[in-house]
Amino acid sequence: MLFLVALLPIVAAAAVPLTSQLAGAPSRRLLMVVAMVGLGLTLLLALLAAAGGWTGTIVWSGPLRLTAVLTPIAGAMAMLVPVIALPILAYAAFHEDETGLGRLVAILLLFVAGMELLVIADDLLTLLIGWELVGACSYLLIAHDWRHADNAASGLYAFLMTRFGDLGLFAAAMAAYAATGSFSYDGLSNISGPLAAIVAFGLLLSAASKSGQVPFSPWLFRAMAGPTSVSALLHAATMVAAGAYILIRLEPFLATVPGVPETIVAIGLATALSGGLVATLQNHAKKLLAASTSAHYGLMFVAVGSGYPGIAFLHLVAHAAFKALLFLAAGIAGERAGSYGQHLMGFGRALPLVATMTAIGALSLAGLPPLGGAWTKEAIVTAAEHGSVWIAAGVILAGGLSAAYATRFQLSAFGLVERQEQDSPKAKPGRVETGAIVALALLTLATSLVWVPSVREAIGRVLEIELLEASLATFILSTAAVAAGLLVGVFLVRRFPKIGVEERSAETADWLGLPDLIERTVTRPVTRLAVAAAAVDDRVIDAGVRLIANSGARAARLGGRKDDRVLDRGVTASASAVTWLASASDRTGEWLIDGLAEGTALIVGQSGRDARRLQTGMSHHYYALATGGAILAFLFLLIVS
Repeated sequence: MLFLVALLPIVAAAAVPLTSQLAGAPSRRLLMVVAMVGLGLTLLLALLAAAGGWTGTIVWSGPLRLTAVLTPIAGAMAMLVPVIALPILAYAAFHEDETGLGRLVAILLLFVAGMELLVIADDLLTLLIGWELVGACSYLLIAHDWRHADNAASGLYAFLMTRFGDLGLFAAAMAAYAATGSFSYDGLSNISGPLAAIVAFGLLLSAASKSGQVPFSPWLFRAMAGPTSVSALLHAATMVAAGAYILIRLEPFLATVPGVPETIVAIGLATALSGGLVATLQNHAKKLLAASTSAHYGLMFVAVGSGYPGIAFLHLVAHAAFKALLFLAAGIAGERAGSYGQHLMGFGRALPLVATMTAIGALSLAGLPPLGGAWTKEAIVTAAEHGSVWIAAGVILAGGLSAAYATRFQLSAFGLVERQEQDSPKAKPGRVETGAIVALALLTLATSLVWVPSVREAIGRVLEIELLEASLATFILSTAAVAAGLLVGVFLVRRFPKIGVEERSAETADWLGLPDLIERTVTRPVTRLAVAAAAVDDRVIDAGVRLIANSGARAARLGGRKDDRVLDRGVTASASAVTWLASASDRTGEWLIDGLAEGTALIVGQSGRDARRLQTGMSHHYYALATGGAILAFLFLLIVS
């Protein structure tokens, strides 16, 4: 029954081409209605499933079975996905280009379906299916405008980068099956030793690649080749969220494997700091938000590694709301400017409503109280403090960087001074696009209720999570870092509006030169290895094939000469013999056969003439013949007896 939560978006996706056939070219409004109905029913079903404790099992054979269960956090996540997807799909239906729009909406719905399956999964086999569906959809969405070669290449880059990380999940599934004979999450607690390490680190590898953690972070920049709605959904509640979610879901097992929690914290903190620096220096609006996504999922990793997955989940919820809002706003600013370069924007006066709604998301991203992103960030600082003061200091610094790039984004994209330096279509968002941004802004404001103690306690009870209260000293230090970050952001916008454009800062803004490092240490060596393997193939393997072919040709030529000398001579001799035999039979056979025929005819004729002589018509002649015949018959019987 629970599998219907993942099935409904698939049905909605299938309905998109069906409506296209029934209505001809589907209108934007029709596409929105189909998407809204599908996602609305998915949300309703997820709510009923969470309230009713639904489960699901599909048995293939023996231990191969798909199982689905909604834990409190899984139930909340299953509802969060369609809640975030609803305004994004509405925005997509009215904002993206009409070319391929039906295909885009259908794949976005499949994207949601894959994420829902991943969320409700209660075993590694079901998780793998949802994981692969999400990965395949991400490739199709990033490369949606495939007519541009760069988009297709970016989609392939992102797909291969995340696919490498997916190998960890396959290794984890195989190790779990080898240890327990099943893929069930419940059986993971019974695994120990090297197999437990393979499962845990395999899951971590897959999670890090999906969530854009170091060293996989650069793929998020390449993913910006996709439409704005794709970026919003991918970063807020599906693809990138999948990595952090699976760590949150399986944290009780991961915490028992030596070295895993520490590794999770190290990866998360390194990504939060490097991602914060990259975002601060990045001029491309969408790439700035992409780097901030890596940084904030890094903070979630820190919370999980510190033993507080519930806090990581609350930050995931807050991040989903404000990051979807900011991406949609970036899409509107980018279309109006004709570019995503922030130095060409500044639409605060031209688009006051959008600018105001965007400010809500930017301030939540900055971690400024009393917005929800501020509380969850402070909770992560407190969780890190339980592990190490130095880790907490790193999280505080990451929070300051977050405030800096959030301020830079807001003032650059929606400041009061329009700095446009090129002609543009001066596009204005429609009512549906603006409505989607307003809806996400209201959702961002709703996350601020976590500051209310009674609401916070209720959330803790429902989700069955442990919440922390920050100490006064930690809160003061963290707030001071946010204030400093705000000032740095203002300073960069005023003094260095083109930072990230000039060559000096461009490499730093491009993930600190990590893509170039990957190119030098991975791509080029693998390419050289492929070229060398091709040369070996040409010289060794193909040489063997050529040797066999040449030997066959020589044998054929030799056989041809033997054929001329032996076989052809035998055939010629046989033909001569048959010809002679035919000639001989022609002479002898004709005489013999004709003689037999003519002799037989002569004998028969003579016999007929002799027989006519006996028929005289006189009775005494017949009597004499009968008497003679009777005597001969008597003599014959006498002799025989």
